Amino acid sequence: MGGHGGGRGRGRGGPGGGPPGSRRLASSLDADYEEELGKVYDSKVITRLPKYLIPVWKPLGIGALGMLITTIAQIATPLLIAKATDDYILAGNLSGLNIIAIIFVIIALAIWGGEYLHHIGLAIAGQKILYRMRTEMFNHLHRLSMAFFDQNKVGKLMSRVQNDVSQLQELLTGGVLNLLVNVISLAGIIIVMLSMNPRLALITLSVVPILGIIVVIWQQYARRAFIRVRQAIAEVNDRLQEGISGVRVTQSLNREDVNYEQFDDVNKAHFDANLSAIRLQALMQPTVQLMTGIAYGLLIIFGGQQVLAGTMMPGVLIGFILYIQRFFEPVMALTMEYTQLQRAMASGARIFELLDVEPEIQDKPDAIELPRIEGGIDFDHVHFSYLPGLEVLHDIDLQIKPGETVAIVGRTGAGKSSMMNLLARLYELEDNGGKITVDDYDVREVTQQSLRQQIGIVPQDAFLFSGTVEDNIRYGNMEASREDVVKAAQTVGVHNFINTMEEGYDSQVGERGGNLSAGQRQLVCLARAILTNPPILVLDEATSSVDTNAERIMQESLKQLSRNRTCIIIAHRLSTVTHADRIIALEKGAIVEEGTHQELLTKKGLYYSMFGAMSTPGLESPDN
Repeated sequence: MGGHGGGRGRGRGGPGGGPPGSRRLASSLDADYEEELGKVYDSKVITRLPKYLIPVWKPLGIGALGMLITTIAQIATPLLIAKATDDYILAGNLSGLNIIAIIFVIIALAIWGGEYLHHIGLAIAGQKILYRMRTEMFNHLHRLSMAFFDQNKVGKLMSRVQNDVSQLQELLTGGVLNLLVNVISLAGIIIVMLSMNPRLALITLSVVPILGIIVVIWQQYARRAFIRVRQAIAEVNDRLQEGISGVRVTQSLNREDVNYEQFDDVNKAHFDANLSAIRLQALMQPTVQLMTGIAYGLLIIFGGQQVLAGTMMPGVLIGFILYIQRFFEPVMALTMEYTQLQRAMASGARIFELLDVEPEIQDKPDAIELPRIEGGIDFDHVHFSYLPGLEVLHDIDLQIKPGETVAIVGRTGAGKSSMMNLLARLYELEDNGGKITVDDYDVREVTQQSLRQQIGIVPQDAFLFSGTVEDNIRYGNMEASREDVVKAAQTVGVHNFINTMEEGYDSQVGERGGNLSAGQRQLVCLARAILTNPPILVLDEATSSVDTNAERIMQESLKQLSRNRTCIIIAHRLSTVTHADRIIALEKGAIVEEGTHQELLTKKGLYYSMFGAMSTPGLESPDN
């Protein structure tokens, strides 16, 4: 439906409403990239991490043990070389060298084993965390109300599920452990150097404060660069998702070149942002190398003097050289992990923000399971608005008897689809917005699942999922047998077509049913709805995009389907509703006429004018 009344026209980016909570999150999805890097320590994120860490404590422990073994072995290596040089090589003690050689082999094996435990442990833990978080977010998104998706772009939601989850998973596994190991490694190296020669250690490490100042300045520029990268990739994902989803419309309107230019702009922005970040990262590595070179210079000058003066053995100088080389590696790693930690904290904040969004529509604590209904529907003075002050349904008072076929017609934006969205509780009535009942049960007093199980909806956009024809028909009733599926297909008149397909019911329909016509997709969707055997069947503009033959098949099917079932038909094509028991005409969110086809033609009101416009050759329908 167009405008506010139809719900569909308020799609992503439109003016439509949704609950206050969804509007707040919609703003944050656009604004949160302005402050991409979060705090180094965010208590709101940290306090929620044990939920994901505790189940994987064993592989995490194995990974941590491996990292600790490797770190200790690497710290011990230069000390062992210094001892071998001074105590055995210079002393001419060849037998002692054999012992040192054996120890080196043991250290090498320890490093090999530690690296293996490190990688295998963290990989297993990381994959388990990734699996759990993505599954949890997928499940949570499926429980959120329609108003949330009206206000949030799919591309940015996908960015949270993919990029943010991956970022947080890296923090939960390698990030924190690497941080701890690097700190331990630095502390160990400093302690060993001070124990070997305190004066030389202080002189050599005097470059560290200078490097710290450089890192602080570098971080300010790196922060902005990483923000731009994430802003840019979010835009690329958004454009990519939108472009692929709307490729049929793009090709039909010959907009390929325009879309290419628009995507090229955001892709170029992402390219430029990455180049800036790469330049900054490239600058840091040689800076650390420069500080390493200065440290080597100080070591050679002052250490060499001590060796020449006989106050220090050559092996200690060699050990210091090796420690300097090892010292700046964790410094560089800590510099990069600091930024990664900020990004991960920001990702965690966004993930938990999304997980904390409560569905606008929730079952009441005392909600009951709706029993099998006959199909009576009562709209009792219903008022509804998507945004405060912009009412789209005005005092709708309508009673539909069980087994009755009722058509709801009206121009675009009249509120037809809004009525059906409220009936299925895809949107919620305000407390003072009247009441909707099915068989005298208030829809707000029963569970959503038990309500929607008894309402079959065939939407205008016939969405099919990747898989076989049978999979799509069984989508709403996974316990149905092949015989049930065939019977549903026969009832709606699509069985013969399915049999003409190469693999029949096992034929793949392609993404979104791309290898079927619009009419064929609608018939499959109708069979899907029928397979659940709903007491209430809603056809929401189901024939608007099908050809005449498919429409004829659907009309014939509807005659059978309407037996012992309440049917509600929302239609632009008025020729499809002439057989209805009753026709309800809406205008600007209010009921203005109701009666049979002939009664409404006799009244010569809204329905008459709409029907006449569609029937007059050369005169375009007001709905088009």
